[in-house]
Amino acid sequence: MCSIFGVLDIKSDPVQLRSQAIEMSKLLRHRGPDWSGVYSSDKAILVHERLAIVGVSSGAQPLYNPERTNILAVNGEIYNHKELAANLETDFTFQTQSDCEVILALYKQKGPEFLDDLNGIFAFCLYDEEQDAYLIGRDHIGIIPLYTGHDEHGNFYVASELKALSPICKHIEEFPPGHFLWSKDGQLRKYYSRDWQSFDAVKDNEAKASDVKEGLEAAVKRQLMCDVPYGVLLSGGLDSSVISAITQRFAAKRIEDNDESDAWWPKLHSFSVGLEGSPDLAAAQKVADMIGTVHHPIHFTIQEGIDALREVIYHIETYDVTTIRASTPMYLMARQIKAMGIKMVLSGEGADELFGGYLYFHKAPNAQEFHEELNRKVSKLHMFDCLRANKSMAAWGVEARVPFLDKEFVDVAMRINPEAKMCKDGKIEKHIIREAFDGYLPEEVLWRQKEQFSDGVGYNWIDTLKEYVSEQVSEQDLANAKYKYPINTPDSKEAYFYRSIFEEHFLAMQQLNVFRTANRLLAQHLKHWLGMSHSRTMLTLQVVLRAFITTRIRSNVFVLQILCLQHFPLN
Repeated sequence: MCSIFGVLDIKSDPVQLRSQAIEMSKLLRHRGPDWSGVYSSDKAILVHERLAIVGVSSGAQPLYNPERTNILAVNGEIYNHKELAANLETDFTFQTQSDCEVILALYKQKGPEFLDDLNGIFAFCLYDEEQDAYLIGRDHIGIIPLYTGHDEHGNFYVASELKALSPICKHIEEFPPGHFLWSKDGQLRKYYSRDWQSFDAVKDNEAKASDVKEGLEAAVKRQLMCDVPYGVLLSGGLDSSVISAITQRFAAKRIEDNDESDAWWPKLHSFSVGLEGSPDLAAAQKVADMIGTVHHPIHFTIQEGIDALREVIYHIETYDVTTIRASTPMYLMARQIKAMGIKMVLSGEGADELFGGYLYFHKAPNAQEFHEELNRKVSKLHMFDCLRANKSMAAWGVEARVPFLDKEFVDVAMRINPEAKMCKDGKIEKHIIREAFDGYLPEEVLWRQKEQFSDGVGYNWIDTLKEYVSEQVSEQDLANAKYKYPINTPDSKEAYFYRSIFEEHFLAMQQLNVFRTANRLLAQHLKHWLGMSHSRTMLTLQVVLRAFITTRIRSNVFVLQILCLQHFPLN
């Protein structure tokens, strides 16, 4: 997992913006602790923090085309990069072993109209010096996060996480999944559109368990493209257990050379997390024993989970209650995984949305409404499960891959006749997956009913969490929530508690930028205007800072200069 930070449509001092971009990118370095790279010109700035997974020795970013006129900063993996490179219809000399370099080749061949060719997880910014143009794109589901914003000068920013934009941007938006932005026409364009999004296109289709089996096995194998130690998240539920079992079958050989050599790390390690005695830990151990992984059950206490809440909200950048509950144990597990030297894990997110795995799907009145709800759930994954998996792991420099959401497998799953996915006539949810992988898992796990991840780690986790936050938030606080938070007003004490932490984090970041701006500008102007020594400059900063803060105007250079003149006139 990496991070990108870009400044485009530059309208203020590019030298100052370069320094600022490097500082903001440091806030994302947890995503890419292995190396940092910078491209800068008067027209664009791109900063990259790298987590080396593929092409470790040669894939430092930003990447350049041979002419060094196209510059690419990308976070992600392109699983079909070899096929795309083999089928190129233009001359392009690859300079690295990075799977993402193929984006530059496709851009040369097709311009901006190539994103639907990619099967992978990605968010990127490509700058074309010759055209003074940029291309921003995000993967089909939104597995990789991406945000954009504008500052008060009109500079346009793009970043992997909110925390790098919050201190500087007046307006921030999530870049939508399955879209790209080409600056030459300024239009946000949707490239990811599928026939299965219409019920009429799938209502008469077949439903073969063999298609599910072959499609998912192919997806897992594609996603084992990796030059570093990797593992699997094994909760003991159906989805993660299936992914783990498939991975184990391919783990002995290197996928990168079509199984022609032994894997560099042939022992597959699996990880589960839970409270002592949790159902997930017990089920995960049964699966690990059967499939033969080196298994690591990770225990956490309720107090450790509560102590981590503020860090979790900072990293996952949401105040959604269910997401925070589930992210906390995952965040704690990620730290242990990183400590063992694992840099990539495969996880089971996405199956419930593709196959109707949530218990409320039992109530679907007909196949059409069932399928339409699947479409709605898939379209929202980027806000919840994908966000949780990506950011909880990336907080500790671990990349999470999600084979159920592989672009080709999503087509397989969503083209299955919805009638066959429905939970009726005594069928359990996701029964077609269970049928497809009969024999891969212990029977009691294969037919285990769905539990939320936050429940499976231990039922006391949620109950105690509710008790804790009820002591932190008063009835009066909750009653007045609509005044404090008029947008997305919290409707429970738990929601109020998380929202307040979220606001504290990101408001504090804006205030921190005020102090940094004030400190830098005042030191600069006082030394310039008054010829002060460094020590006297720092002493006088306090006087002007107090006046600056009372104006309640943030990051306003003009106000700072006026205050300086008022307190320390040039004569």
